[in-house]
Amino acid sequence: MSEETRPSFKRKMIRSLFLALERKTKAEAEVQEEIEVTGMKYIQMKLPVEKITPEFEEKLRKRVEKNILRAKIREAKIEDLESVSHVYNRSWMTSSTPYSPLTADSLKQIYDYSETVILLANVFGTDAGFVILDFEGTDNEIGVIAGLGVIPRFQGKGLGTVLGIASWDYFKKKGVKELICEVYTDNKVSYNFIKSLGFEDYDAKVYYSEDFV
Repeated sequence: MSEETRPSFKRKMIRSLFLALERKTKAEAEVQEEIEVTGMKYIQMKLPVEKITPEFEEKLRKRVEKNILRAKIREAKIEDLESVSHVYNRSWMTSSTPYSPLTADSLKQIYDYSETVILLANVFGTDAGFVILDFEGTDNEIGVIAGLGVIPRFQGKGLGTVLGIASWDYFKKKGVKELICEVYTDNKVSYNFIKSLGFEDYDAKVYYSEDFV
């Protein structure tokens, strides 16, 4: 696979993983028809580094400091992929609709990209959440929050914010100039969460079946 097509292929792989999230609120057939006929609309969101003022960063950090979970964040290694896949699969347990379980082998295809990083959040000795980070741009100057998941037990308790701050800390060390992500237009919970981290809308894209692996 050429270097030109590798980034596109990787984005498709990651997007297909998180397609399961959209199936929480829609039937399998409805989602399938959407990606084949009308397409799935995603909101493009960004956060320029210059907008992350010391005051804004302090406000977010105070939110994390008040979090009683006291999560410990680590960068996932190859031996952690089984745990990441377990967290991913448990993250969608609240869904009553079908989805494709993630295996460590399929996750390794994403992990093997040198510019892709997975952070794991451990709470009370249990891996409870993860976030996939990626880099784009000629000099990897754009940080991408490619996907995030939290197991049901800790959903709605601030663990997503903890992972969001950990992501920013990681990107800051790498000298990125802008953070970007995309959110499915019907996923209001994720959209509102990303907005709370300071991200703003800048575009929208419609994806069809060929845009997913």
